[in-house]
Amino acid sequence: MPNASAKADSPALTSYGRLLAAAGNFPARARIAALLRAAFDAAHFIEVETPVGILAPAAEEYIEAPRTEDGFFLRTSPELQMKRLLAAGMERIYQLGPCFRRGENGRRHRQEFTMLEFYQAGANYLDLLDFTQSFLLSVCRGLHGESSFKFNGETISLEKFEVIPVREAFTRFAGRSADKCAEEEGLFELVLVDQVEPKLPKDRPCVLIDYPVRFGAFARPKESDPTLVERWEIYLGGIELANTYGELIDPQIQRERFRRFAETRRQQNLAEYPEPAAFLEAIDHGFPPCAGSALGFDRLVMLMTDHPDIADISFPLDS
Repeated sequence: MPNASAKADSPALTSYGRLLAAAGNFPARARIAALLRAAFDAAHFIEVETPVGILAPAAEEYIEAPRTEDGFFLRTSPELQMKRLLAAGMERIYQLGPCFRRGENGRRHRQEFTMLEFYQAGANYLDLLDFTQSFLLSVCRGLHGESSFKFNGETISLEKFEVIPVREAFTRFAGRSADKCAEEEGLFELVLVDQVEPKLPKDRPCVLIDYPVRFGAFARPKESDPTLVERWEIYLGGIELANTYGELIDPQIQRERFRRFAETRRQQNLAEYPEPAAFLEAIDHGFPPCAGSALGFDRLVMLMTDHPDIADISFPLDS
């Protein structure tokens, strides 16, 4: 039994109160996970598991992987390991599991969070957009019995996605050139977060598509315009939910991007990562044309259950 005489502001009671709130949402969280797995199974994807502790994270420019005492890193994403499975001949794979990013704490971020990541050989990034709409509809209908849900006072319909090229979004919502902003370190992200994202539609899914090549870490250039990459991000209720690439499969370009990202990390005084030798060996052996996506599972639960804070639907990070 809880101690009824405990003070309202005591740490124990505060922690217990957070646990009670989150536990009340765990049945819906479990239901959403089951609906996702059913949708992926129906599309002939295979669920895989890859290590949480890895030797070499992807050298992403501003994302920090926590490091353990024995020299391993906690993965920020299972991306490199899942791509090795594609190189080994798997064609449709997905994973729902924990990821870690140091210093990310807030209403929509946690140092430990759950990621849904999936890849399909022979698909392009537009194929995955169609599939994402399909499984989001399946989840919504399975949870709510209809193709719309309420979040933050807004009814969001999943029947139709609004797709906006990044260049158009910067011009329309910020009066700025996306390409010019991309030339100045940090400016593109600042304009995107402060001026573009707040003005995106809230009553329907909004997809920003075709980013300047500077912001396509592992995305391949568009054939029709090599200054852009095959990348899209989806927003629901103004919240960034998923990030998708037509995956880069050229080993030489991949190595060059790794070198560039590593140099940026050095300039920003971020941790230096070992070269991902196993991933590079796999891509050298041949990598099928494919597309991949990462979706924030906790954010999806927040949205589908109408909770504004990731702490409302996740076990407290206090022990």
